[in-house]
Amino acid sequence: MEMFDEEWMSKFQVAWNNEPELAGALEQIGFNSIIGYGIDGESDPTGVIEVENGKVVASGNYNGQTLSWDLRASPDNWKKWANKPPGMMGLGMAYTSRKLKFQVGDYGAMVKDPRMAGPFIKSFSIMGKV
Repeated sequence: MEMFDEEWMSKFQVAWNNEPELAGALEQIGFNSIIGYGIDGESDPTGVIEVENGKVVASGNYNGQTLSWDLRASPDNWKKWANKPPGMMGLGMAYTSRKLKFQVGDYGAMVKDPRMAGPFIKSFSIMGKV
């Protein structure tokens, strides 16, 4: 199982939905998005999740879906963050140093909204459970 392949995304979906600080927090704000995850430098993301009212309702390989968010980083950085999730400061450093890239999505708007920023940071610790 490789990070962001179909099997990994399926386990990520289960872990996401079982985390109240992620799914529950996003449900409270009616968060809906299609989020792609992939490797920096590749033309398309590897995996994708579809979130409705905070819960992941579909996950798997990217098949040309229109993305709300498209997150990219090197395989080493993804693994590092899954093993030791970044806090708000670490996330800011990753973004400004271009280690974490948002191909699609507004990082600035997201981090200014604590209702989204907290769950976003929590998503990295969920990656470590997959």
